[in-house]
Amino acid sequence: MAKANVICRCEEIEIDTIREWIARGYDTFDELKRELRVGMGPCQGRGCRDIILREIAKATGKPVAELSPGTMRPPVKPIKISLLAEDFREGEHR
Repeated sequence: MAKANVICRCEEIEIDTIREWIARGYDTFDELKRELRVGMGPCQGRGCRDIILREIAKATGKPVAELSPGTMRPPVKPIKISLLAEDFREGEHR
């Protein structure tokens, strides 16, 4: 069995699947995100976003710079809950 070219490691999405959905007309990062969950894992797209945007650019003929990188919601980087807890102490608000 041939090894798959996994692009989104968090959600285990292969390049062939991404290309298939782009060919179906899902040609924005947000559309692929809604359908395939790319960019929704622990890395928040830091591992796959650029590759997916290049694939969209190839398929649409648009430069990567003209493509929307998609919606990012905070926190865009995983943070430890203890950092949030430092701002809140029982009975105290800063």
